[in-house]
Amino acid sequence: MFGTALSQLRYGMAILRNRRIRPQDLERIARDLIATLAEFGEPGADSALLPGQAGSVDPAVRRTVTERSLRATARAAAQHTAHYRRTFDVLGLDPSTLTPESWDRIPVTPKEALRGLPAAFVSAASTPALMALTTGTSDTPTTVWYSRAEVEIAVAMSTVSAVLGMGLRPRHTMAYAGCSRATLPLLNVEESVTRIGASFVQIGTVDPAVALDRLATPLGLRGKAPQITHLTVSASYLSALVEEAERSGWHASDFGLESIGVGGEVLSDPLRERAAAALGARISTAYMMTETLPSGGTPCTEGHLHHTTEFGHMEILDPVTHEPTPPGAVGIIVQTPYVPYRDCTLLLRYATGDLVGRPEAEPTCELAHLPATSPILGRWSGPRSIAVPTRSVLNLLESEPDIPLPARYALVDRPGGPVLHVLVRRLPAAALLGRLEERATAAGLALDGIVLHDDPATLPPTGPVRADLREHTFESARPAAVRVTSPA
Repeated sequence: MFGTALSQLRYGMAILRNRRIRPQDLERIARDLIATLAEFGEPGADSALLPGQAGSVDPAVRRTVTERSLRATARAAAQHTAHYRRTFDVLGLDPSTLTPESWDRIPVTPKEALRGLPAAFVSAASTPALMALTTGTSDTPTTVWYSRAEVEIAVAMSTVSAVLGMGLRPRHTMAYAGCSRATLPLLNVEESVTRIGASFVQIGTVDPAVALDRLATPLGLRGKAPQITHLTVSASYLSALVEEAERSGWHASDFGLESIGVGGEVLSDPLRERAAAALGARISTAYMMTETLPSGGTPCTEGHLHHTTEFGHMEILDPVTHEPTPPGAVGIIVQTPYVPYRDCTLLLRYATGDLVGRPEAEPTCELAHLPATSPILGRWSGPRSIAVPTRSVLNLLESEPDIPLPARYALVDRPGGPVLHVLVRRLPAAALLGRLEERATAAGLALDGIVLHDDPATLPPTGPVRADLREHTFESARPAAVRVTSPA
């Protein structure tokens, strides 16, 4: 216990002074949490004070830490990266004079700059160890380099989060059904799960029928739950699983799932409800990006997305002017991940492109002490992406059983507004069209019309989703006639 207290003290002092974090301190904290779990069955009452647990902080202390963190991060970027050294030299900026109020003197970093020359953002003082790529479903994949220390810190943080946030225990088994090329998330999940003492299964984005068969198959492991209990998945692949489960007659009782964590894409309300009904698990989602890890967002009970202030600085800005977004309006998330959590790829005021709305009134929920936004609405691609956001379209389409999942749609601009083209199971579908038009009007979607298609060849080009990153396997699912169900 004394050793853990010392590790917590060293970690706290590193944050206050913006010094290098010792990965072994965070690992010691995570190990003690696991030991407490093994001895007492549940985390201690002081677990809310652990790293990343969104504890409330005195505003004056937070202001001091924020200013120090911004200056230390700007100083490291200006001294050790080619991109920001040039930026600060041209503007004549002194990192040591920056404050939260003058932070906007630094230009916003567009995603295209990182994609175009990722090496220009890598610190010369770091030792790159792992190249992490985004999936590229919205555009060219983005390259982010991580040092060994950053990876170890991320794994320790993920371990704490898995115990406290996901409720993962040694009796559980976690399945990862994300893309196997997503190196960093896969490494994080596998390492954190096995450190807790739980079991890990790599599924990948295989044929949904195969994935459901694996989820339903008894494990037969001593000391473990009879079947896989936890699943990590993207929203579009979850929708593919729901489609297959509903089509093939699977029932929630066929699975032993307790929790499904969804990330990487917009999770609509109808998909959440259909997934919970089809797979029998609670559905949770959080916000995290490869580029800005460990900064992220956590939903509250009132439906806001609350963003951590411990790991980075977040701004909500107009996607065109980069002016602050007023309450009640929509803007993009702009993130600055702090040194010392990040020491390899350094980013200042990074424009994520993710659209959120700012609440009109201050929240009063359990996470009201943290900055709040709406859930992610979609990705900025022009004014139309605000007028007809992805979340609203998916909420419209994914509640309809006559629309196959993942929903395939395209927005085509016309003088009177965009026309929504949707792939449906069959035509004619007059009743479906009427419901969609009525609900689109009620939701305030700025559409000039809706056109239904029953042939993908007639549908205008649609954007890719993560479920399209299908991985081949020699395995095939068992026929429904010999399906194995979980024991009573």
